[in-house]
Amino acid sequence: MSASRPDLLDIARRVASGARDAEQVEAYVSRTRECDVKVHGGTVESLVVAERAGVGVRLVVEGRQGFAWVGSLDPDVVDDALVDARDNAAFATPDPCVGVASADDVVGPVAALQLWRDDVTATATPEKVELALAAEAATLAADDRVRAVESASYGDAATEAAIATSTGVEAASARTTCSVAAFALAGEGVETRTGYGFSAGRSFAELDVDVAAHDAAERSVRLLGAIQPRTRRLPVVLDPLVTRSLLAIIGAALGGEAIVKGRSMFVGRFGEQVADPRVTLLDDPTDGEAFGASTHDAEGVPTRRVELIVDGVLHGVLHNLYTGRRAAAGTTGSAVRGGYASTPGAGARALTLAPGTRSPAELLTTAGEALYVQSVSGLHSGTNPISGDFSVGAEGLMVRAGDYAEPVREATIASTLPRMLHDIVEIGADRVWLPGGAAGMTLLVDGMAVSGS
Repeated sequence: MSASRPDLLDIARRVASGARDAEQVEAYVSRTRECDVKVHGGTVESLVVAERAGVGVRLVVEGRQGFAWVGSLDPDVVDDALVDARDNAAFATPDPCVGVASADDVVGPVAALQLWRDDVTATATPEKVELALAAEAATLAADDRVRAVESASYGDAATEAAIATSTGVEAASARTTCSVAAFALAGEGVETRTGYGFSAGRSFAELDVDVAAHDAAERSVRLLGAIQPRTRRLPVVLDPLVTRSLLAIIGAALGGEAIVKGRSMFVGRFGEQVADPRVTLLDDPTDGEAFGASTHDAEGVPTRRVELIVDGVLHGVLHNLYTGRRAAAGTTGSAVRGGYASTPGAGARALTLAPGTRSPAELLTTAGEALYVQSVSGLHSGTNPISGDFSVGAEGLMVRAGDYAEPVREATIASTLPRMLHDIVEIGADRVWLPGGAAGMTLLVDGMAVSGS
């Protein structure tokens, strides 16, 4: 991070200092540098190196909130955002729960996290291109049945952010993430199956092309010869990538906005048994291994470990300042936002189940005859976080005698999310932090409806 570049916290402070009497002003400033490379057939298909920066300003006066943003750090342009936010507040409906963070909200310790790695920005773009090309070549070489690589890619983001309020709250952060990935196309005869593999980290040096290539090849090859399974009720073993997606949906239903609006299957169930006693679900942005780790939330409040479900009992909800006030519960340091162009929402950053003690191989043995779900389709259209209905397309492999058997495709797995939470019988010890705000691990769910032929 160059010292010659504008200091984001200084910009945020200057904007916040423009508050008039009776006004609360919050300035959120961010700057992101990204590199995205896609290759195909040994050549670069697309290459984007870009930087974006801007400021979002919230202004609250007499319970009315105004918001404006600009995609620039130029002082004159930024000043216009404060003027626009003030104008917008005049047209807002008063709400006693709106407001920016104050010293009373900034409680508890601040996690000591080092989330920036210099090599992400210091590595030259040609080296990043070479890594994507290496991923494609390694995937092709991983198995003779891999006919082609649909795409291979490299991506990274180096993000700096700062927030300051006229009430004296300040916070700054810097983080990096990067990944390399490949989609393999495996075939025999006229049949073709796809498989995805990746390696992700905070540092460029952490990326492992061989891991991405091996996983992409294996996940495509093992689906060759897939058939529709027979319709019946079976235990289902979820791949860590599928578990990650499932947790994200459950986490959204435990977000403060969904709860206070009555649009969640968990409304009114605080203190109830909502899952099997084996299930403990928490959001812990203070864990530096998580890609969503952060010292502060998007309102400048220190993050903390939030226990959502403990031993199967609904224990907590993810609140930002607004939803915490609406629920008379206070913030949990769970404010999130998509960037400077949005106002804070409430959600998870590092959602995870408490890992179990058994390996994936041991879970397969426990499962008996089961369906191993490698990937799903239609997850968002087939899931209703209000009613809990769950019905998605799936592909994977049958499990028998503790091992993989024939591959399956064009299957549908169905249940309800509340029923699935109660039907979790094993949680794997193989927790892995994945991009996207949640961890994955192998999960054994008893008794789901599997529809096929």
